[in-house]
Amino acid sequence: MEDILLKVDNLHAGIEGKEILKGINLTVRPGEVHAIMGPNGSGKSTLSGVLAGDPKFNVTEGSAMLHGVDLLALSPEDRSHEGLFLSFQYPVEIPGVSMVNFMRAALNAKRKYFNEEPLSAGEFLKLMRQKREIVELDNKLASRSVNEGFSGGEKKRNEIFQMAVLEPRLSILDETDSGLDIDALRIVAGGVNRLRTERNATIVITHYQRLLDYIRPDFVHILYKGRIVYSGGPELALELEEKGYDWIKQQVDNQ
Repeated sequence: MEDILLKVDNLHAGIEGKEILKGINLTVRPGEVHAIMGPNGSGKSTLSGVLAGDPKFNVTEGSAMLHGVDLLALSPEDRSHEGLFLSFQYPVEIPGVSMVNFMRAALNAKRKYFNEEPLSAGEFLKLMRQKREIVELDNKLASRSVNEGFSGGEKKRNEIFQMAVLEPRLSILDETDSGLDIDALRIVAGGVNRLRTERNATIVITHYQRLLDYIRPDFVHILYKGRIVYSGGPELALELEEKGYDWIKQQVDNQ
């Protein structure tokens, strides 16, 4: 039996008594890229938030296991240490906190979790220089406060840089293409592709095919009304691009 990195089984979750996820089943293996597509309100960002541990969501049923570890039993920070990374649709600014200190603290917290020695300032700066090149992150940006004054493209590039430093097992990119021009999209997607290995996996959440022209998925899932209603290969995203979400609504609602 192949290793399973993420196993989501019959996951139900909601917010303030309103059920949003209504039985999600998803299996992700190392080395795979999965795309999750769907119209607004289908539950895509709720799924990413639940997996990452956003406290505003309540899980009412089901399970989510990351390489055999019960994700739902862990705090958000411990989920991160265990190898889960979430790239936000709208990354926040953290004025007064330098990128260098922020990322060194994050990496050393992960190392402490696994009883490893912290990296010295010199060791971390060397690592940072190496990882910066993956997403063509300018040294001036890397030395500023976290996302402060960054353009949309710079914020997304910065998130992929953080992903490069932390080396997660499972990365969830929540509409990381939102607001990006073609050049920024190419750089961000290129960074994601360069970080892909046979040991890690990526879930790409997007509305559009254009991101999948750069990050080619192995599997595409269509989420609608809190359930995955269709799964297939990359051709499913092309079909969805051609027919639109109304096609999904008609297919599902008429069943």
